[in-house]
Amino acid sequence: MAINQGLSHLSDHFLMVTLAFYFLAVLAFAADFAFGKRTSAVPAKAAVPELVTAGAASAAAVTSPASAADASTGNASTGNASTGNGSAGSAAGTGRPSLRDASFWVRAGLTLTALGLLGHVVGVVIRGLAVHRVPWGDMYEFVIAVTCVAVLFFLGLMIRYRPYRLGLFFLAPIVIIIGLAQTVIYTPAGPLVPALNSYWLAIHVTAITLATGTYVVAAVLAVVFLLADRHARRAAAGLPVRNGEVFRLLPSPERLDQFAYRTVVFAFPLWTFGIMAGAIWADQAWGRYWGWDPTETWAFITWVVYACFLHARVTAGWRGRRAAYIQLVGFACLLFNLLGVSIFITGLHSYAGLS
Repeated sequence: MAINQGLSHLSDHFLMVTLAFYFLAVLAFAADFAFGKRTSAVPAKAAVPELVTAGAASAAAVTSPASAADASTGNASTGNASTGNGSAGSAAGTGRPSLRDASFWVRAGLTLTALGLLGHVVGVVIRGLAVHRVPWGDMYEFVIAVTCVAVLFFLGLMIRYRPYRLGLFFLAPIVIIIGLAQTVIYTPAGPLVPALNSYWLAIHVTAITLATGTYVVAAVLAVVFLLADRHARRAAAGLPVRNGEVFRLLPSPERLDQFAYRTVVFAFPLWTFGIMAGAIWADQAWGRYWGWDPTETWAFITWVVYACFLHARVTAGWRGRRAAYIQLVGFACLLFNLLGVSIFITGLHSYAGLS
């Protein structure tokens, strides 16, 4: 079928509107830190039942007696609330702030994020209608789809656990990524290369897209955790610290660590299924399940690193900084696979669509 250039241009317009909404949301979340409410934090004791009710199964699997004691006392030592949103009007019995008690800037940021996500989804869908296939057949489409999944997952996290002030730290890199996608790696709508003309594109690449978008969220959470943990350690040691008000309003390091862990737990099975589906597709396309192509190799390396992250938490009880470093190594492998290998290394998976 012929490419519908009119729909393709309409998709581009929606994505530019999406970028504008996300940028305004970043400004709103930044304004909340500058001008938002400064009420007293929720008592640290609220952290324990919240963590238990929110993830009893995973917490039981990974928490040793010593780490449980650390988690129960960590909030008091760092001065953070279990939710880190600095709101006294928490939902009864949960330790989580109600959106009604959030500042105007938080509500504005969430509204703008939701409007941006709506435009994002519409833009991706229209791109698919324009090219008559799933809209992740080249690097540009893949990046746009991955960021859409990431924002969707993060907005769900915000609704479920209400760490509203993480919006600034998450949406800022999303704005940068989409901006680069619209300028540096933009690819006009076009037909697929023959090797990708298969229903396995909708299976294999969809799973990889969902996993990658979720891993983006986990990586942001890990970076924020490392910053918050460093601030808490320096404060506990009596060393000079900067931006103390910012970290006081964020979730506690223990809570950020839990968020990152649960996000990886969600993404890892998707990545595993994506690799398996890719192997089946490779057998149909090239007559072998695995050929140690650079993309296959780095996808496997990424899988191994994330598996080590999960294994270290479950069996050795590794939490905090060591676990965050392993997770970020896995994300670095993922980025190298998706960008470095796909663009700069010639292989059977060189379908970036860039000249």
